[in-house]
Amino acid sequence: MTGGARGPAIALVGVGLICQEVGASIAVRLFPQLGPLGMVMLRLVFSALILVIVARPRLRGHSAAAWRSALMLGGVLALMNGAFYLALRELPLGVTVTIEVLGPIALAVATARSRVAWLWAGLAVAGILALGGGGWDRLTVSGVLFALIAAASWAGYILSSARVGREFARLDGLALAMAFGALLSLPFGVVDAGAALLRPELVALGAAVAVLSSTIPYALELIALRRLSTAVFGILMSLGPAIASLAGFLLLGQHLSLLEVLGIALVIVASAGAVWAGRERPSAEPVA
Repeated sequence: MTGGARGPAIALVGVGLICQEVGASIAVRLFPQLGPLGMVMLRLVFSALILVIVARPRLRGHSAAAWRSALMLGGVLALMNGAFYLALRELPLGVTVTIEVLGPIALAVATARSRVAWLWAGLAVAGILALGGGGWDRLTVSGVLFALIAAASWAGYILSSARVGREFARLDGLALAMAFGALLSLPFGVVDAGAALLRPELVALGAAVAVLSSTIPYALELIALRRLSTAVFGILMSLGPAIASLAGFLLLGQHLSLLEVLGIALVIVASAGAVWAGRERPSAEPVA
């Protein structure tokens, strides 16, 4: 893979992660009114509507294998988002993200074709742990379990998204997958949110979260996964906690400890090293 092909793909990943952090900050504030599963439902339903309108996916001409891939991705999307928001209800954001991002890192190690990639993954893990922030004394069994389910689902999402990106043109596969994920989340979300779904201002905020946390990031990541190996992509996901910490420092005036600064540096070095290793070994394109 040439540097010219990797550069835009890395930029897409970065933009997607920034959008996700902004969307997550809005979503957490809506939990008291909509509940975590109600928020997931609105996020997936609005994302599906937007993607179907924009992509206008064809329903004919796809193989059975392609349909299985799209349905698998839809199921993973529903499970990943549901588990993540259920974990957020019980655990601090920093702790939840720290646990969840271990899924992509584990995938990066599993799919790496060289031992040097394990070094970058190890550095990423060290950086993420340094960025975990406070709240480790407030762990709950169910919260950690939900976060681990989200971590495993995120790894499954990367593999499924890469497969869908190969088997469908443009954003067709993602639109179909999101529609299926929205259908799966619908009954749980309606029960969790209840009468709050009748409040237009909450539904509008849910739509904003959908665009920021699902529509834009998932579309950009699907495109990026057509150009990056899953090993490189998995390590790049470790930039999420670093971006969140930097955003808190630059936009909210939140203090960064020396340990957190070190964590950011380790994550950046790990991501740069993973991209460099991917350049040196273009044949290592593990696929789902």
